[in-house]
Amino acid sequence: MPIFSAIEVNKDTITAYFQALQDDICQQLEAADGAGKFQEDHWERPGGGGGRSRAIEGRRIEKGGVNFSAVHGELSEKASKALRIDAKGFFATGVSIVLHPHNPWAPIVHMNVRYFETDNGLSWFGGGIDLTPHYIFEEDARFFHQTLKDVCDRHDPEYYAKFKPWADEYFYIRHRKETRGIGGIFFDRQMGEKEKWFAFVREVGETFCPVYIPLLQKHQDDAFGEAEKRWQFLRRGRYVEFNLVWDAGTKFGLETDGRTESILMSLPPVANWTYNHEPEAGSREAQTLAYLRDKGREWI
Repeated sequence: MPIFSAIEVNKDTITAYFQALQDDICQQLEAADGAGKFQEDHWERPGGGGGRSRAIEGRRIEKGGVNFSAVHGELSEKASKALRIDAKGFFATGVSIVLHPHNPWAPIVHMNVRYFETDNGLSWFGGGIDLTPHYIFEEDARFFHQTLKDVCDRHDPEYYAKFKPWADEYFYIRHRKETRGIGGIFFDRQMGEKEKWFAFVREVGETFCPVYIPLLQKHQDDAFGEAEKRWQFLRRGRYVEFNLVWDAGTKFGLETDGRTESILMSLPPVANWTYNHEPEAGSREAQTLAYLRDKGREWI
C-alpha cells in the first residue's frame, strides 16, 4: 500500500511525500540491518532551502545514506548551461540513497527520485534505481530487473524498454569502458502530466526496499576472505571514479552550493586502486568484469 497519496500535485505535496518516503525507507533499512541506527543531520543551504541527511554504519550496511533535500534559489550561469535551460530561479526536491554493504557478495545500491522546477514555468520529474554488485549473480540480476520491469509495466509497457537502456548509458564509466554495475532504470526531464509522473516516481521510490533488502539478506552471511575484500575495494574505487567524474547529480549539487557532506555521502568508507589490475582468468572476478564490459546486456 502506498505510504502517501497526494490530493494535489505541487511542490509542497511532492516535498511532503519525499520526506515521508525517507522516513519509511530508513525504518525498513534499520530493521534489515538489525543493529545500525540512522543518525540525522538537519542542514540549511545558504542560497535557500535545506534538507535532512541520514547516515548509518551498521552490522550489514557498512556505510549508507538516505538523504532528503528541498532547495531553492538562483541558478548560476554554469548550472543553467549544464541544464540547458534559460532560467534564473529554481526549486528542487528529492530523496537520494546509496548503501555500501559489509559483505562483498552483497551489492551496492543507489536510488534517486526527484522533482525540479524553474521560475519560468518549467518542471519535471526524474529518478531511477541501479545495482552495483561486486560479484554478479545472474539470478540476482534477473530478479532486480524483473522487479523494475513490473513497476514500469504497471504504468506504461514502453517504460522499461526506454529507461533500462538509459541507465546502461548513464551509469557507464567511459574511461574504463565498463558499466558501473548491472544498471536498472533511469529517467530524467519527464515533463507534463504531473499526476502521471508523480504516481510513477512514488512507485519507484516505494520499490527500493522490496527490490534491495532481499538481495542484502541473501548474501549478508556468505563467507568471504581477504581476496574478496580486495576485489570489493577495487570495485568501490570504480564507483568513486564514476561519481566524481561523470555523475551529473554530484556536479549539479556542487555547482549550486549544495551541502558537500550530503553530496559526497555516496562514496564508500574504503576504496582501493591497484595499478593495472587484471583478475585471474576463469575466476569469479574475471567473470564479473566480463559482464561489466558487456554494455547493454539484457538480464531478462
